[in-house]
Amino acid sequence: QVQLVESGGGLVQPGGSLRLSCVASGNILRINAMGWFRQAPGKQRELVARISRGGFTNYLESVKGRFTISRDNAEKTMYLQMNSLKSEDTAVYYCNADDLRYQWGKGTLVTVSS
Repeated sequence: QVQLVESGGGLVQPGGSLRLSCVASGNILRINAMGWFRQAPGKQRELVARISRGGFTNYLESVKGRFTISRDNAEKTMYLQMNSLKSEDTAVYYCNADDLRYQWGKGTLVTVSS
């Protein structure tokens, strides 16, 4: 069974930073383009960042210049470095293949508040 486990969320003040991690079973990160998604209360889930098998990245316009998506060399762990966090970044963050082929994990909660 393919499993995705997100971690690294927490409470941070505006302007602060967090690094999220996504650990996937097997070598699925070598097979699929992957992305980070988020869902805030009362809002639709949205794609935040995407990284292709070749390392090409795409970002939601509102996070460009602040967030960076990356993989480790083994491509079993994916990261989202989040800098200059804003209150509107508050959400549960999830990882998945960009075609959503895997079951959603539990996500990790990011709360940006003073």
